[in-house]
Amino acid sequence: MTISCDVAVLGGGTGGYIAAIRAAQLGKEVVIIEQDKLGGTCLHRGCIPSKALLRSAELYAQMKDSASFGIETSGVTLVFPKVQERKQGIVDQLHKGVQYLMRKNKIQVLQGKGRVIGPSIFSPKSGAVAVELSDGEMETVVPANLIIATGSRPRFLPGLIPDGKHILSSDEALSMEELPESMLIVGGGVIGVEWASLLNDFGVQVTVVEAADQLLPAEDEEVARELQKQLQKRGVTVMTGVKVLTDSYEVKDGLVHISAQRGDDVTILQGDKLLVSVGRQANVENIGLENTDIGLQQGFIRVNEHMQTTEPHIYAIGDCIGGLQLAHAASHEGLVAVNHLAGEASHAYEAYQVPRCVYTRPEVASVGITEKEAKQQGREVKTAKVPFSAIGKALVQGEREGFVKIVADAVTNDLVGVQIIGAHATELIAQAALAQLLDATPWEIGQAVFAHPSLSEIIGEAALAVEGRSLSL
Repeated sequence: MTISCDVAVLGGGTGGYIAAIRAAQLGKEVVIIEQDKLGGTCLHRGCIPSKALLRSAELYAQMKDSASFGIETSGVTLVFPKVQERKQGIVDQLHKGVQYLMRKNKIQVLQGKGRVIGPSIFSPKSGAVAVELSDGEMETVVPANLIIATGSRPRFLPGLIPDGKHILSSDEALSMEELPESMLIVGGGVIGVEWASLLNDFGVQVTVVEAADQLLPAEDEEVARELQKQLQKRGVTVMTGVKVLTDSYEVKDGLVHISAQRGDDVTILQGDKLLVSVGRQANVENIGLENTDIGLQQGFIRVNEHMQTTEPHIYAIGDCIGGLQLAHAASHEGLVAVNHLAGEASHAYEAYQVPRCVYTRPEVASVGITEKEAKQQGREVKTAKVPFSAIGKALVQGEREGFVKIVADAVTNDLVGVQIIGAHATELIAQAALAQLLDATPWEIGQAVFAHPSLSEIIGEAALAVEGRSLSL
């Protein structure tokens, strides 16, 4: 059977279903093809379930620290199966919400595996999609425009392939039925440090091994140092500039053993389980790209600023194009793609305007570029850093760790970047992202009136500090 439509979306993750909704809003007939569940990695194996676990871990840590607020408690017990039950309940509720949105917007959903086909009797150009439905039947979708949103999967290291028992990826870790006593985490990027934070709060002994010289290698050096300090203060062992020797991996007496090397020094690490978190790779295999002229670059689909591939009627968004592999980036890329194919006025995608968030304790968030990156671009910069300890609301909440750092161009006064580590950083960064979008200067940010007492005051104070007008330091 052949289905003709205006827009077909191959992949029903966050980017895919948002693109489908926007296309439907613009009056397009839309078909979305998903082989698993609508919501994709973010909803089922990423953002949402991991943040549900992080919230339980955070609350558990706060309850154990209640005496510092003058509240004495006893008998605080972690019941991990109920933590997992709560997590799954949230995922299920949101999954139903996505399904409802498909019905509301009259989007046809095909559950099955899609493969792009080249010019054929169905279409004189590539971009039609052959779909093997879950019941074994075949459908062919022939769209005027195709959006590829096939996402990504965890990347592995040779010799460290997840088995679900001793070696885990984030996928398997989310489904743990009980907590291990100890966990080795290979990789100190976003996923690795989030798992280190939540497992530590749950009472697990954690060791993080990162090959780069700092945790969160893509983020500001000062932020990375502060995060490492706070994790170590809580009892997490952090090893940076260290390479794991994958061929040394073995299971002995029920524990995993692996060697870690820094220079000439080799240390043998052991733990109950090993979590591999060394990034994600695009799902670009077995989706029919060889039947098109779509180009790849370092394993990702190559696109322009409007998300067009080298075949202009075919777009690609989300993790499969690389860059910022974030759910909200994928959603925005989907909007850019749909607005462009529909001829709507829209701006090109700008990665520097996308906030980057890490849900550790304390949280980390940033937008724009770092001081180091700005200097590498040859820009003269001015910076300011304000600690949360100077903010009354942070002291009231018992969350005085961290700071806000603002980087501005010393010549133009333009905002270059904002980095935050501290309480509710992932919420506060929205103010900086709006300022970035509006091309605001620190002076303009400092002119806004911030409620007192509030954590948001720290944004205003940091902006004033850039201009040498700090009222708190």
